[in-house]
Amino acid sequence: MVKHQPLQVYERQLCLSCITGIYGCRWKRYQRSHDDTTKWELLWSLILLFTFCLLLVWFYFWWEAHNDYNEFNWFLYNRSGVWSDGTVPILATTAAGFTYIAFLMVLALCHIALGQQLNLHWLHKIGVTAALLTTIIGVISVNQTWGQEWDVIPISLQATGPFLHIGALAAVTALSWIVAGQVARAEKTMFQVVVVLLYLSVLLGLYVMPLYITSPCIMEPTSLKPRPDVIGHQGAPMLAPENTLWSFQRALQMNVTGLEADVAISVDGVPFLMHDSTLRRTTDVEKVFPDRQMDEASFFNWTDLQQLNAGQWFLKDDPFWTVHTLSQHEKTLIANQSVCSLEQLLKLASYHNSTVVFRLRRPPPDHPCYYSWINDTLQAVQQSGVPPSLVMWTPDEQRAQVRQLAPGLIQTSVEKLSPQSLHQSGISRLLLRYNQASTKDISDFSESHINLTLYTVNEPWLYSVLWCSGVSSVSSEAPHILRKVPYPIWLMRPHGYCLMWVSADLISFAVVIGIFIFQNYHMIRYRMSGMHSYNPEQIMLSAAVRRSSRDISVMKEKLIFSGQSQ
Repeated sequence: MVKHQPLQVYERQLCLSCITGIYGCRWKRYQRSHDDTTKWELLWSLILLFTFCLLLVWFYFWWEAHNDYNEFNWFLYNRSGVWSDGTVPILATTAAGFTYIAFLMVLALCHIALGQQLNLHWLHKIGVTAALLTTIIGVISVNQTWGQEWDVIPISLQATGPFLHIGALAAVTALSWIVAGQVARAEKTMFQVVVVLLYLSVLLGLYVMPLYITSPCIMEPTSLKPRPDVIGHQGAPMLAPENTLWSFQRALQMNVTGLEADVAISVDGVPFLMHDSTLRRTTDVEKVFPDRQMDEASFFNWTDLQQLNAGQWFLKDDPFWTVHTLSQHEKTLIANQSVCSLEQLLKLASYHNSTVVFRLRRPPPDHPCYYSWINDTLQAVQQSGVPPSLVMWTPDEQRAQVRQLAPGLIQTSVEKLSPQSLHQSGISRLLLRYNQASTKDISDFSESHINLTLYTVNEPWLYSVLWCSGVSSVSSEAPHILRKVPYPIWLMRPHGYCLMWVSADLISFAVVIGIFIFQNYHMIRYRMSGMHSYNPEQIMLSAAVRRSSRDISVMKEKLIFSGQSQ
């Protein structure tokens, strides 16, 4: 009498069981199959691949957008009225989703390498769908509310492109092991040709991709221009409350060459420093003047503004996660900061011989200073005693009149114009967001003797790219970070980059050829040795590629019975 053995104990393979179990909940031996993947499961594999690629771009976007996190949080504050770090939940969900999808991709590749049928479990299908929809919604939301930030991707590729290319080349080269295995095991010539052509097309595209990679940091070191000056944007807002005297003093301690501030005008004609249109975020107006907390900042007089505390919010909200790095003495100074006037800032800059650039905000039409705002600001500049050559004047309104009343001011534009138009208007400096000026623009302005300042530059990689591009100065919220960048992060000679590019291509090509030869040689030996050792049932089992799972299971049972009866 023949004793029937359970099929799940046939040929234990712990690693394979874990792979098929986690991916498709097929933990038992008889649940696995070498059948071709169904069209439905192939569609889900393509959806998984698309989700992985989309999440990869989304993750890269938020990684490089770190330079502008404060800008994003300020956008959220303007919409909700509540200050919070909105990047934390986005980064957490992006990291979790990307890790999950990348793990499924690795499991799918393992299935292909082992010749197993792709059968994604329905729970994973729900997870993939959720990740895909969430990412698409995120992309649409960013495109509508923060569309200008997409420019960070092509700019960041100038810093990361050569290294991303090497990483992509290494990944595709490693995939040749799976591709070669599939080609070697395939029985249809058409399938082999299609797979090889697709793979070689991707590989060839990576081989020639450096022809389209441009970076200003691929240059001769002798052509590198002097280190760009750093202007403290709102002082040093990562170390002290923005637009306060202590913030500007901290910026000067970081060896900045200039200070940048946002200026509004009070009801009684005193220009003061304030970025927001209201006082809610950066002062304690809710406690001092609770019925006026929603009023515009310019509708307060200077006496009322001096009663407000402009530092305690920084210790409470900790907008840059830096409060824990401050000493007790610094925290005490921060807690006692008040609203700063333009005149106070100009006196501080004059004492340190530092340039000042301020963005002047015109008051509303029903404001007493609606028509006199330019004269009121000029009066504050003259009363401060600051040398006019240290003041960068940005408002375009009444510029001709300003030039007559204060001819020594540095005329600065915040609108991107041609060098010819700037010269005709008597403008010698330009202040733009970093995504508004390409490498060619920077070169053209430099050749036309237009001093270009780009804002807001907080990350060393961005500072390095702009340095290599030849920009003369940058405005930064993180002068303490840029202070630690005495030289571009990387600088590569053109012939050195070509050598690295060609060497990587040659090594990759040699590895791919070696893997294809090894896989084919191994498969030929395997098939030839198998023909001598297999019994008839085993030969039938190995040849049943197109048969159903039920037929293969029956042959497996016959094989077990034949082995026991012997």
